[in-house]
Amino acid sequence: MGRMHSKGKGKSSSALPYKRTAPSWCKATATEVTEQITKLARKGMTPSQIGVLLRDSNGIPQVSSITGSKILRILKGTGLAPELPEDLYFLIKKAVSIRKHLERNRKDKDGKFRLILVESRIHRLARYYKRVRKLPPNWKYESATASTLVS
Repeated sequence: MGRMHSKGKGKSSSALPYKRTAPSWCKATATEVTEQITKLARKGMTPSQIGVLLRDSNGIPQVSSITGSKILRILKGTGLAPELPEDLYFLIKKAVSIRKHLERNRKDKDGKFRLILVESRIHRLARYYKRVRKLPPNWKYESATASTLVS
């Protein structure tokens, strides 16, 4: 599937290992990993940041192979999951920063065009999350109140 607002086809991606069990060299237990995840979430890290930190610093390749559930599901179980999905949050953050840039640089026509593209992505993603019930049905993106969502 191609990109939404560019020419790229996006063929490259990392492949998960075929075996779903934890590798023999990984000595971390499920309780240790869940404790680390909750501790990092309390510090304010996003689920993807937690996964990268566990992989790079602690040598935990796949959280789901060790614990049996993914990082976001562990966070939902402990009540530490973010209220907005991560990808939607970062799109809103990008739109807020573009809007802030446009307030200073009113003649930036390309910036205005890119803001329209980012906001259309936000609307499309919000429509999907409403459909799968990750967002409430009355949730609406408004540019005036968007800066309070990402602060």
